[in-house]
Amino acid sequence: MRQAIADRMGSTLFVVSIVIMAVVYGTVSSWWGWFPAPQIGLAHRTYLDIAENWRNDLALEPTRHLIVPGGANAGPERGFSGALTGAAAEGYILVSGLSQHQDESFHSVTLYDGAGNEVHRWPIRYAQFNENHKPQNVMLHGMEVFEDGSVVVTFDSGGAMARVDACGATMWNRIGAFSHAITRDGEGHLVTWEGDVITWLDEETGETVKKLDVKDMIAVDDDAQKATFNIRTRTPETADEDIRYMDDPFHPNDAEALRADIADAFPMFEAGDVLFSLRELNLVAVADPDTGRLKWWRHGPWFKQHDPDFQPDGTITVYDNNTGTDKSRILKIRPGEDEVETVFAGSDAVPFYSWRRGKHQYLPDGNILLTEAEGGRVLEITPEGELVWERHMVWDDEHNLVATEARYVPSDFFANGAPRCPSPM
Repeated sequence: MRQAIADRMGSTLFVVSIVIMAVVYGTVSSWWGWFPAPQIGLAHRTYLDIAENWRNDLALEPTRHLIVPGGANAGPERGFSGALTGAAAEGYILVSGLSQHQDESFHSVTLYDGAGNEVHRWPIRYAQFNENHKPQNVMLHGMEVFEDGSVVVTFDSGGAMARVDACGATMWNRIGAFSHAITRDGEGHLVTWEGDVITWLDEETGETVKKLDVKDMIAVDDDAQKATFNIRTRTPETADEDIRYMDDPFHPNDAEALRADIADAFPMFEAGDVLFSLRELNLVAVADPDTGRLKWWRHGPWFKQHDPDFQPDGTITVYDNNTGTDKSRILKIRPGEDEVETVFAGSDAVPFYSWRRGKHQYLPDGNILLTEAEGGRVLEITPEGELVWERHMVWDDEHNLVATEARYVPSDFFANGAPRCPSPM
C-alpha cells in the first residue's frame, strides 16, 4: 500500500516537474526568441491574418486595403469637400492606391483637375508585371508621373516596378524588390530602393545605371558613420526599450537626389547627392552616391518617418509619422543646424495621423499637400495649418481605401494636355 502511494506521488511529482519546466522554458523562450516561440508566434499571426483577410485573398473584398476614415469629417457623406484655390486650382492632383473601379483594374492612379473633378484614370494591372503574387495581396505604393502622360509604379510585397502609358499598357517592366517612393533626379533617372540598395534606373528603359548599397555605406572607414547604422543608435520608443536586431533592421522607404536647380541652396552638398530615410533607425541622411560617405545625418526627433524632401530654401522637410501618438507631423531642419521646426501637426480642427506610409509636397504658393495614407485621405493645408480641402478615398459607408500618394503637377506639365485614353472600339 505504502509503495503504491509512493509510486503515485513519484509519478505526480514527475508530471508537475515537467509542467514547471515547460512553463519556465516557455517563458524564457518567449523572452529570448528560442524555439518554438518564433514558430508559435508566426503560426498565431498567420491564423489571425487569414481569419481577418480571407475575403481579400479570395478576391471577394479588398480588406487588406480598407481602413477607418481619418479626419474630422469621417461620416457616410464624406468625399470631396472645400475648394481648390491658388496653385492647386491651376494644376492637377494625382492620387494613387486601390481603384474605386474594380471592374477596370485592382489598382489605379487618378487625375483630378483644379475644380476637383476626375479627368483621367490610369488602370494599373499588376498581373501584367508579375505573376507570382495576386493583385489583391500587393499594395501600389510608389508613383511618378511623366510629361507624356505615362506613370511608373512600385508595389509593397509585389516584386515589380513598371512604367505604363496613359491607357495602362506596359512600356517597360522590372522584376525586383522595389517598393515605396520613386523620384526623378532631373538627369533622366529614377531613384528608388531595391531592397537595401538605392538604385538609379534609366527613365526610358528601366535599366539600372547605378547602385548604392547600405552595406557599402556601413563599410566606409569612418567609425562615426558606422555607428550611424547601428540599430542601437536609433531613437527608442521608450527610455527602457529593449532593442533587438529585427528581420528588417533598416526598412528603407525613400531616396531622392539633390537636383541641380536647387543645389546652390545646400552648401554642404552637391547636385546628385542622395537624401534617404531608414525608418527603423529613425534616420534621415545625405550621402555621396559614388563613395557612400555620409555628408549629414540625423536620428529623430521624427519617429518611423517617411518622405524626406529637399526644399528650394535649403531645408529638408520630413513626414514624421510619429507612430503611436495619434498625431503625425511635418518637420523641417536646415542641415548643419540643430533646430527642428514643427511646420504642421494634427489638431482638433484638422486631425492628421498616419501610423505608417504617407507623403507630403510643398506647393508653389506655400501650401502643403498631404497624403494621410492610413486614413485614406488627401488634404491641402495653409502655412498656418488651416484646411483648404480634403478628399476621402471612399469605399463604402464605413471604410476608405488606403491612399499611398498624392502629387501636384502644374497645368502645363503634360506635353499634350491632360492624358486621355481612347475608348475601346
